[in-house]
Amino acid sequence: MKTFLTLLFLFSISTQAVLSAELPLYSLHYDHKRDAMQDGRDAIKLAKETNRRILIEVGGDWCKWCHLLDRFLNKHPETKIQLHQTFVLLKINVSDENDNADFLKVFPPPFGYPHMYVTESNGKLLLSKDTGQFLVNGKYSKKRFEEFFKKFKLKKTKHG
Repeated sequence: MKTFLTLLFLFSISTQAVLSAELPLYSLHYDHKRDAMQDGRDAIKLAKETNRRILIEVGGDWCKWCHLLDRFLNKHPETKIQLHQTFVLLKINVSDENDNADFLKVFPPPFGYPHMYVTESNGKLLLSKDTGQFLVNGKYSKKRFEEFFKKFKLKKTKHG
């Protein structure tokens, strides 16, 4: 039993390391120094190349719920993998240092933070979503995330 748990733990760590190594920097953390417009263009390019939609997560390092969401995803690597298989994740910083107003002006105002916008691979807005809708009894719910991913996952094309 101990060996199985050890393997499971090592798999979890290696999966997270592989995910992090393969993800663009704009998918990993909020950074007030990043160019949101360029990151958006790069996310659109990657989404088209990989047949995924884009999930824009708006928040910042100051945001308690943003940290809770990151911790939740790190504790549930299968959910994190599913997120990145379904979407190109684009984290957009909002803070006193950089509110990214020019980037965000085309979207409806967020209800709170973190806030999510789902777009087609070309950037066309499909959904504006408060992450509070993923909560059950004050905690993020794997089931609610899985339902969300299922709803927005694109079908494989004949060429992909």
